[in-house]
Amino acid sequence: MTLPETTTTTAASTPADSGNDCGNDCGNDSGIGSAKDRVLRPHAEDAFAHELAALAAQDDRTRPARWKLSPWAVATYLLGGTLPDGTVITPKYVGPRRIVEVAVTTLATDRALLLLGVPGTAKTWVSEHLAAAVSGDSTLLVQGTAGTPEEAVRYGWNYAQLLAHGPSRDALVPSPVMRAMDRGMTARVEELTRIPADVQDTLITILSEKTLPIPELGEEVQAVGGFNLIATANDRDRGVNELSSALRRRFNTVVLPLPATPDAEVDIVSRRVDQIGRSLDLPAVPDGVDEIRRVVTVFRELRDGVTTDGRTKVKSPSGTLSTAEAISVVTGGLALAAHFGDGVLRSADVAAGLLGAVVRDPAADRVVWQEYLETVVRERDGWKDFYRACREVSA
Repeated sequence: MTLPETTTTTAASTPADSGNDCGNDCGNDSGIGSAKDRVLRPHAEDAFAHELAALAAQDDRTRPARWKLSPWAVATYLLGGTLPDGTVITPKYVGPRRIVEVAVTTLATDRALLLLGVPGTAKTWVSEHLAAAVSGDSTLLVQGTAGTPEEAVRYGWNYAQLLAHGPSRDALVPSPVMRAMDRGMTARVEELTRIPADVQDTLITILSEKTLPIPELGEEVQAVGGFNLIATANDRDRGVNELSSALRRRFNTVVLPLPATPDAEVDIVSRRVDQIGRSLDLPAVPDGVDEIRRVVTVFRELRDGVTTDGRTKVKSPSGTLSTAEAISVVTGGLALAAHFGDGVLRSADVAAGLLGAVVRDPAADRVVWQEYLETVVRERDGWKDFYRACREVSA
């Protein structure tokens, strides 16, 4: 059964926004057109079209069926590098190379890929860029929620057509997964463990038998070469809708870690904020690198429960304090500096956002934050302005 093609048109490119889950990501793109005409969140295949085209032009390695690039070129697209003709491929993910290689290799097999990690570790970002590099289309997406119906994974019906003519191909509304099977492309399922268990299990036959029965028509859609699926899951959602053992066996699980070092996290935040800031006409990141390092230091210390020098233990708040949240705090600070300051990122600009990120539970987290301010920040050399700004918004 061949499904009708659908066409998606997107505006030309500015870099993607940090979204719900960016984490260990970076990269940049100059964008096209005036600011008022640019979309805020272009798809990866649009924002980095020139890089994908350059890789395709110089990629002479073996490509799996219907892949736009070879596995080597897909990994290069995510990790960055310089091509023989001098084209610079910006890194989309900063982290262990082996993680990306395993993820790409998984998609070249008959196993689906599950990206697992705490919030803010680039699961969505990596998923999108993998789909863009492999299939040239990252839009075959199912967004998982507690209310995601079975039709979102399998297929639905155009009820006007159904009532007028009965079950038919014209009345069938294919899901993104069904379209990916029919075209030999990569489908994406976000927040798989948020989806009800009975809906999750509709993927079992799709992933094991590579077929999707349509009993109403007495037909089936069989996946063609190139089809695979990338799912993401937040390990903070364990116990919400756990994957069945049968479904888990259909996935190869890759865990995306938080940045290994402070310098790596500062680099990620700086690159990503600069990327977002240029799309919003905000000041350049280099004017605020000191404040970015302070925000990252605070996040890492509260996240790890110990100061950077290892001498002082601190309590951890209830939130995750991920790299994605650090990017959000700094971006908000840049906006304050641009619209209500002199354009230079200062402690007062990030203090309020930092407070909001740390204090999620007004009772317990506020005590943790106040104790950290007084025992760590107050005593740290060169942080007096940061301490005063945080104390002012915390009062």
